[in-house]
Amino acid sequence: MLPIVTGTSLPLAGAADPRGVRPAPIALLICAAIMGILFWAIDAGPLGKAFDGVQQPPLMSESAPLPKEIPAIEPLELKQIAPSLAKKINDATPFTREPVPPARPFYISGAALDRDRATDCLAAAIWYEAGAEALAGKKAVAQVVLNRVRHPAFPKTVCGVVFQGAERRTGCQFTFTCDGAMTRTPSASAWGNARGLARIMLTGEVFKPVGSATHYHTDWVLPAWSAKLDKVHKEETHLFFRWMGWWGNLAAFKGRYFGSEPVVTQLIPLSPSHAMSRDGDILLAGQLDSTLAEQSDGDAKAQQEIGLPPNPYGFKPKLQSPTADFLVFVVPRRTDPSVMLSLVLFSCSVKPYCKIMIWTDAKPAPTYLPVADEFLPSMAFSYLRNRSSGLDKALWNCDLFPRSDASQCMKPRPAKAPVPKPETAASQDAALLLQ
Repeated sequence: MLPIVTGTSLPLAGAADPRGVRPAPIALLICAAIMGILFWAIDAGPLGKAFDGVQQPPLMSESAPLPKEIPAIEPLELKQIAPSLAKKINDATPFTREPVPPARPFYISGAALDRDRATDCLAAAIWYEAGAEALAGKKAVAQVVLNRVRHPAFPKTVCGVVFQGAERRTGCQFTFTCDGAMTRTPSASAWGNARGLARIMLTGEVFKPVGSATHYHTDWVLPAWSAKLDKVHKEETHLFFRWMGWWGNLAAFKGRYFGSEPVVTQLIPLSPSHAMSRDGDILLAGQLDSTLAEQSDGDAKAQQEIGLPPNPYGFKPKLQSPTADFLVFVVPRRTDPSVMLSLVLFSCSVKPYCKIMIWTDAKPAPTYLPVADEFLPSMAFSYLRNRSSGLDKALWNCDLFPRSDASQCMKPRPAKAPVPKPETAASQDAALLLQ
């Protein structure tokens, strides 16, 4: 900015400038310089390119209004071509020459229950979509999920993004949510690793190479939407894309995380938080969406034929009835109550009748079925489901696992001497009802 000069008078017309320089040439020189700068800015040619030779896009103000029409979310419709041809087409598609700035860090907020549900939904996306890939591939998938949460076109919860369209056989955004892949369950260690990475991504970790990508697919398929988006990155066999123009620009990602994560019934076998109500109560089988029963009916019949399937928590039943509907577990004393709940829900699945008893000490645990009264005072947790009588009840030993709701606590039982004659299963059900 030119300095402002005060306290001087202009020379008279025709008079000589006492400094020997006429003002007119100075003004002309200034005007010429300004015009030159303007012409250079309008048509800079090669000088208008960044040091890497890539033409920079015009800067978009963070406060600029969003375009009126939000882009439509297209289902994953694949072109019916051979995988080899799809790979050739994908390989021939160039990457964008525009800059790919990294996304902003995502910091989850809200209630603990919502954070837990979001963690498990993101962990599911990581494991089912990129479980066999290296760490970079897992992070890339997680980054796309978080980018979608911030984009105006997608739901504003992590679970809402991951399971968008999962209620339909076609139209789901992440194929594992509607193609039957969730009948497979990760091992305890694999699930723990996926949850750990999910927590890291939800607390500020950014996978920079994918930038603002909101879409991806494997390189041996060709979705109909692929040609409409900018190809920004490849990680192993996954190709990552962002919307062209404004909607792929970071300034468009103004959506705020909403919280209030929904219950995802498909995750209940893996996620205790998806089996809990906001009041801390257990969402028992009778309260769950009927979708779970429809999806799991075939699996439940198979379980009854072959017994209890391997669970992802590493606990084997100490005792088990022939039909696997009465199970006794012994778990370490420090086992998280939420893990115990998940173990129960996984073991019972959608069986019409199911009884689970859990001890945290092997010494006072029962050694035969049915369980005699002498073993019940040391029991840590019990669960009984009997659909024919409308019973669905879980109880805790609140000396071991305190509960805020006293109705969830077992009534104290005095120690009893060993009873030589075992009770029948019906009498044990009645005893649990009286807890």
